[in-house]
Amino acid sequence: QVQLVESGGGLVQPGGSLRLSCAASGSFFRFYVMEWYRRAPGNQRDLVAIISKDGSTNYADSVKGRFTISRDNGKKTVYLQMNSLKPEDKAVCLCKATMGSVKYWGQGTQVTVSS
Repeated sequence: QVQLVESGGGLVQPGGSLRLSCAASGSFFRFYVMEWYRRAPGNQRDLVAIISKDGSTNYADSVKGRFTISRDNGKKTVYLQMNSLKPEDKAVCLCKATMGSVKYWGQGTQVTVSS
């Protein structure tokens, strides 16, 4: 079993930065595909960034060039560095781990960007 706990959310001004962390428990973290999703108020949950077990990454067009996903397999942690934040980035950000058909979700952390 894998548990995911996000942290690092908070309130920032437009143009500011936040670094989110997703800490995992359990075994075989290095073999999981790790993803960040976000859910804005009144919206669906959308994929933001993904990092494979070999380190390859992809991003949603809305965050490309501003956000960076990374992982530290030794710490069993995936990160999302968010720069040049905009008010429309306000959302609950959630971490997801996938290995084959097995999927786990974190509880989410709130990101608020003031206007």
